[in-house]
Amino acid sequence: MVVATQSLDQLCINSIRFLAIDAVEKAKSGHPGLPMGAAPMAYVLWDRILRFNPKNPYWFNRDRFVLSAGHGCMLQYALLHLTGFDSVSLDELKQFRQWGSKTPGHPENFETPGVEVTTGPLGQGICNAVGLAMAEAHLAAKFNKPGHTLVDHYSYAIVGDGCNMEGVSGEACSLAGHLGLGKLIALYDDNHISIDGSTDISFTEDVSKRFEAYGWHVQHVADGNSDLDSIQQAIEAAKAVTDRPSMIKVTTTIGYGSPNKANTAGVHGSALGEAEIKATRDNLGWNHDPFTVPEDALAHFRQAIERGAKAEAEWQETLAAYRSAYPQEAAEFERMLRGDLPSGWDQVLPSYTPADKGLATRQHSEITLNALAGALPEMLGGSADLTHSNLTEIKGEGNFQRGTYGNRNLRFGVREHGMGAICNGIALHQSGLIPYCATFLVFADYMRAAIRLSALSEAGVIYVMTHDSVGLGEDGPTHQPVETIASLRAIPNLTVIRPADGNETSGAYKVRSQTTQIPNSDCLQPPSLAQLRGQ
Repeated sequence: MVVATQSLDQLCINSIRFLAIDAVEKAKSGHPGLPMGAAPMAYVLWDRILRFNPKNPYWFNRDRFVLSAGHGCMLQYALLHLTGFDSVSLDELKQFRQWGSKTPGHPENFETPGVEVTTGPLGQGICNAVGLAMAEAHLAAKFNKPGHTLVDHYSYAIVGDGCNMEGVSGEACSLAGHLGLGKLIALYDDNHISIDGSTDISFTEDVSKRFEAYGWHVQHVADGNSDLDSIQQAIEAAKAVTDRPSMIKVTTTIGYGSPNKANTAGVHGSALGEAEIKATRDNLGWNHDPFTVPEDALAHFRQAIERGAKAEAEWQETLAAYRSAYPQEAAEFERMLRGDLPSGWDQVLPSYTPADKGLATRQHSEITLNALAGALPEMLGGSADLTHSNLTEIKGEGNFQRGTYGNRNLRFGVREHGMGAICNGIALHQSGLIPYCATFLVFADYMRAAIRLSALSEAGVIYVMTHDSVGLGEDGPTHQPVETIASLRAIPNLTVIRPADGNETSGAYKVRSQTTQIPNSDCLQPPSLAQLRGQ
């Protein structure tokens, strides 16, 4: 059916759709289906809800947006361009998926200002969003004062069926529900299609009930193709629920508007083709050349620039008032945002001589970590249910739990993969926080994808890996990590250190604390080791 007259909202939504269609077609590669189907929910979120400043992508108190279904990245690139981000020009859209562009085939935080986290493998993004929400909750508890709300932003994620199929998302979302992260809102693009076809062939569980069981607030928008008001009302209702994260299932049609490919796997990961694009233009009443945005739509989208500047200016006034009322706290907050470490922080690092008693390097790690935690209030972290084996508890600190978000001991439970992905989100929150996480070295295999993404994303997570020893033979071959270090050292941009005594353990922590963009894996042993003579 040809749409003769389009409302301004529909004009804006179709602008998103056709930028995605045209970019994928020019590249002869990409995923047009998700942007075509999810454009309405994304438009409502970015136009009516999301708080951000296109001219300052790194303004601290912006809402965080994560496209967990990263294959649909033209949705995000179109929004970045339309709302006025300098990083994504029209020329960059025309270079989609090309070498050296700011519009690679999946969103990359280190390539494109406005992209918060790298979301290549499905499921990682929603886990990162959990980490972003945990960082917000921690900083709000630490710095907000009566009458001075300095930290106050939401973390939104658009997730797909693939994200919900991946087990890592279950790990992180289970923890998010336990923690009651009320400023985490996920929009589930419920389009029932994956690469192999209809999800009926492999994925028929009730996702809403699963998230309810996790402790999330759950809603359903039955018509995600056209019911913009219901989408907005659902997001506003989610924001009103402060004691639980929220999941909004938005039922959509993948490839919406394509007469012959909508609601099929054929529109998931392939360009529509010239004939089908013409048919889609006719069907949606889109009488514009490729990469053309109607002036009315562009002017409406670009109002985000003025809104964002106003929001940031108001927050700067809040910061100035906070600085006057709480100068010491403000100084620490601003130091953390700059990424500066406190003066003399490294003076607390322990040092040893050969006369000192030998200890296991995991014990040296505990001593060093606690010394640093005293000097670096931005350090927080925990273990995958192995705290007393990994020796990673910050002494004298309570647990980060519902109602005590200001504490620094994170309890991840037996969720290694989710733990690593969450810590990536904390590290990429861009607030100076230094996250660490711990498990046995052999279980690095359970979190390898998250470790690799730490390295790729320049997320400075500290990985504390204990029980690195062939001496663990009594636990059997499953716990004897003879090949794991070599495999970790094969990951580019990951610093892997296997300290041999106390001084080398101190040095390993010092390396990471000084290099915030390179993740560090410290491989630690349970047997006692003599203190070596220094060089």
